[in-house]
Amino acid sequence: MRNTLFLLAIAALLLAPRVLRADDIIITDFEGDTYGVWTVEGTAFGKGPARGTLPGQMPVSGFAGKGLVNSFNGGDNSTGTLTSPAFAVGRKYISFLIGGGGTPGKTCMNLLVDGKIVRTAAGPNTKPGGSEALEPASWDVQDLAGKSAQIQIVDAATGGWGHINVDQIVLSDTRPAMVLTNPILRLTAEKQYLHLPVRNGAKVRHVRFAVDEKIDREFTIELADDKPDWYAFIDISAFRGKPITLTVDKLPDSSKGLSLVEQSDTLKNADDLYAEANRPQFHFTSRRGWLNDPNGLVFHKGKWHLFYQHNPFGTQWGNMHWGHADSDDLFHWRETGDVLVPDSLGTIFSGSAVVDPNNTSGFGRGDEKPLVLIYTAAGNPFTQCLAYSADAGATWTKYDKNPILKNISNGNRDPKVFWHKPTNRWIMALYVGVREKQADGKDKEIHTIQFFASPNLKEWTLLSRLDGFFECPDIFELPVVNQAGQSRWVVFAADGAYMLGQFDGTKFTPETPKLPGHFGGQFYAAQTYSDAPDGRRILIGWMSGGKFPGMPFNQQMSLPMELSLRKTADGLRLCKGPVAEVDKLAGSPRVVSNISVTPGQNPLADTAGDTFDIDAVLEPGQAKNIGLDVRGQRLTWSSADSKLHLLGKSASCPLVEGRLRLRIFVDRASIEVFAANGEVYMPFSIAFRPEDRGIGFFAEGGDAKILGMEVRILKSVWPAGK
Repeated sequence: MRNTLFLLAIAALLLAPRVLRADDIIITDFEGDTYGVWTVEGTAFGKGPARGTLPGQMPVSGFAGKGLVNSFNGGDNSTGTLTSPAFAVGRKYISFLIGGGGTPGKTCMNLLVDGKIVRTAAGPNTKPGGSEALEPASWDVQDLAGKSAQIQIVDAATGGWGHINVDQIVLSDTRPAMVLTNPILRLTAEKQYLHLPVRNGAKVRHVRFAVDEKIDREFTIELADDKPDWYAFIDISAFRGKPITLTVDKLPDSSKGLSLVEQSDTLKNADDLYAEANRPQFHFTSRRGWLNDPNGLVFHKGKWHLFYQHNPFGTQWGNMHWGHADSDDLFHWRETGDVLVPDSLGTIFSGSAVVDPNNTSGFGRGDEKPLVLIYTAAGNPFTQCLAYSADAGATWTKYDKNPILKNISNGNRDPKVFWHKPTNRWIMALYVGVREKQADGKDKEIHTIQFFASPNLKEWTLLSRLDGFFECPDIFELPVVNQAGQSRWVVFAADGAYMLGQFDGTKFTPETPKLPGHFGGQFYAAQTYSDAPDGRRILIGWMSGGKFPGMPFNQQMSLPMELSLRKTADGLRLCKGPVAEVDKLAGSPRVVSNISVTPGQNPLADTAGDTFDIDAVLEPGQAKNIGLDVRGQRLTWSSADSKLHLLGKSASCPLVEGRLRLRIFVDRASIEVFAANGEVYMPFSIAFRPEDRGIGFFAEGGDAKILGMEVRILKSVWPAGK
């Protein structure tokens, strides 16, 4: 069925402050110190034009020159009018810039003929938030040619957005470019996907997506006006046969944005999917759109489930959904689409997932163990909610009695839930920001993890709190390697810094101070898997800060890692290492062993690629510095401080029996270094230069020895075109 475009409520608005033509007539530009012959009533407009932002006001922008009308004089409770002397309507159009409050008749600009309002315009803002930017607008006044008219600017409103901003009022015979207000695309859902054109860097538009005239979701998107960079998509298969409308807040009349929207049963431009030049080859990236925190990591029925923060409509943060993918081996991922979309309780922030083996929640059906998602609804206010699946994750239902934990403070989010067998109940670790009065009498926000308990995942009771951790908490028990019967509980939050201690089902008791969780540049909001087999505790983090210019995706996850607790010279430490499954991606190794290297030599000079797994045992000998040049980046171990140095970061890494053991993973947009038996983890997102594809070993200030090194090229995990 052909798409039909209905353009409703068209407002004649200029796209930008216009360049004046020779025959244009300036009614006023408000550049003087006073309003001159204009009549001022009330206090809202002051004694003359404002020079931009007034005290207590958000920044004002979009006006021409230095002056403008700004009725925020004295705040939003002031009122008044500003009226021009009479002028002849001697051109076809009146154009102007307008902003501020959007209440018709109260925060507006009117055109008067014979004392009656014949045209009117208001600002764009009616709700909290918004912007003080002035926008171009115009009236078609051809039917008023030759008549005597006046401009009347009105501020009759008090309270929020009780003011109006106006500038650059001009008579012109040139038809201004048009902006369409609330244009609507109507169609009937017939295919699986609805494709929306995106132009990276285009003006952000607000879109309402409705089914059967009922709004299903609202989102922002850099909607392409002409040729798109890529297509975002909505799965509309559940709405087949139903009417759908897309309403955009504003579009230029020349925009092709809505006419480029189309339906299909396959993803548009699927031939390029996963084959893009900058696509990481073995790190998870979403097929389209922005990605950040890993959420809901859970193993169930042979599948690793990865939920994640996702903006399906852009390559920047926003519109938070939960995307979803599953895998048999932690590397070859199958995306199933967004499983949690924003609703009346808010956008979908971070959280966790559990298998409910005893059906304590009552969400199970028959013998099927329910999967339960616990997440933050980021509305006003933030609350904690549930969704569940009774068919192993094929479909998801939000709990009809959400929220299950009401707002606690201005900052409460990111629930991590697990079953505590000794106390036979569910435990939730939740980040809560608490404002408390200090000894000096000042309020201070304290970052806390608060622990709650529940018998059924639905009703929760506060147990205790732990101070000093910000966002995305995790807590779990780990055995101590080679120490039979010994274990510790581990607590960490978004930055990865952790404590070891004991948890009795009510309270966490620390035994260490906070210890660094990594020594790199980009690693945040990591989470461990629930219900992982073989007792492994597997971690995935968000490798923040990646840059993927020109791509339809943005950001990546870290390598999946297995965690262990090991005794070291400094005491028990949390160690990280790559999961064993990564070995299946490796090709035949380039092996170098038992060779001495003098300064200037490079035994790896003929090795090149864009992905590597480097496993090396090195002996510095008399060298002051040794290391590897990896795709133009130098990883150095220095004898002066016994530290590893990379990309401006460093980590203490003493030799063991005179040897340095390194495991380095290189992808198209990242480097991850493991050393010191897992005590050192250095993750970095990086935009390599395409010409930098080589690796090399170096020794400086003396000879060094490569006892053993294997360099493997890692194969892509992506089936291109899928």
